This record gives sequence, structure tokens and C-alpha cells, in this order.
Amino acid sequence: MADDYLGRKMEEYRARSENPVRRPVMTLTKLLLKNRSCRGYDPRFAVREDQIRSIVEVNTRIPSARNQQVLRFRPVLADEAPALWPYIRLGGALPELHLPLPGTEPPAFIVVCATVAEDRYVDIDLGISAQSMLLRAAEIGLNGICIGAFDRVRVREILRLPVDPLLIIALGKGAERIELVEIAAEENHAYYRRDGVHYVPKVRLDDLLIGR
Repeated sequence: MADDYLGRKMEEYRARSENPVRRPVMTLTKLLLKNRSCRGYDPRFAVREDQIRSIVEVNTRIPSARNQQVLRFRPVLADEAPALWPYIRLGGALPELHLPLPGTEPPAFIVVCATVAEDRYVDIDLGISAQSMLLRAAEIGLNGICIGAFDRVRVREILRLPVDPLLIIALGKGAERIELVEIAAEENHAYYRRDGVHYVPKVRLDDLLIGR
């Protein structure tokens, strides 16, 4: 019996070695589709510090205008996140909903600052950094959103930041269904909700191309 058992286990091992399970490749296209601006989060999920560090780490590899590398990042985990909730605003196109809905607030944030005064080069870095971090978040199974509508004075005071924050990135496990809708350039760009689905209009490729 023992010999048969060991023999079966050896055959199983050989089969796994010869036919390894291949995980689906996470292409850029898939990451871009997963990287949707999420305004409601699962309150049962806690973002870990190592996940935040992994997301911020992309800034050690991305381009920087004139290679200044002036952006700095303040992680905000579950113990501090509720203090920021009253001072952020989500869903500017849906003011009647007062997003985020109670109980779906973001469980974590990355607050982005700069060591120099904001200018066009800082703004270039800010855009590259924010998109790169959100793509990394999507890669590790998280969702997020860039928040530009927040009380800079209060956030700075609460977190005791040396300078005013430029941007806040919310992070967590999304609790929303979000779908893209193709539109022509002249159609309404505002996102909307219908039957529990958040729809995001995106201008079709042919309307993005010029000069042809």
C-alpha cells in the first residue's frame, strides 16, 4: 500500500511539472479596464501597509519631468482614514447622491505632496505618478480613484503635513459595478448611474484622431 501511495504521488508530481498551471497574463489593456474610478468600497476589506508601499514603489521606476522627482507620499491606513472622510468629495457629476455613500468610504489613501511649488512640471509628474500607482493597485487586486476635490487645509492639519497636499488617491476593494460606454466626441461626457451600474462615457478612437 505504501509503495502504491508513493508511486501515485510521484506520478502526480511529474504531471504537474510537465503541465504547469498557467495564470492569465495581466496585459496593459486588462489593467486599464480594471482601473476604473471607484467611489464605493467594501467596508470589510482593510488595505495593508505593504500594499501601500508596493503601490508607492512604482515612483522609483517611472518618468519624471526634468527628472526632478519632487513628489512625496503620505500613506493613510484604516486607523487614520475616517478622519479624512468629511473633507473629501466624490462624484461631482452626481451631487444628489452625496458620494461616497455611508458605509462605503475608502479604507485607505495615499496623499501626494511636492517638495517644490506646483508648476507645469510638477503637474506632469503628478499625472504620470497617479496613473502608474492606480495601475499597480489594479494589478494587485485593489481599486482606487484620484481625488482633487478635498479640503487642503484640513487634510494638511490632520496629517500634520509640511506642505499642502496636491492630490489624494483613495484605495480599497471596490463595491461597485462600473462599465464603459463608447460615445462620439460631441456627446455628453458626464458619468451616470442606472439600475445600480455606474456608466462612464469614453470618446471613441476615431474621434480622438485628428489630421486624417
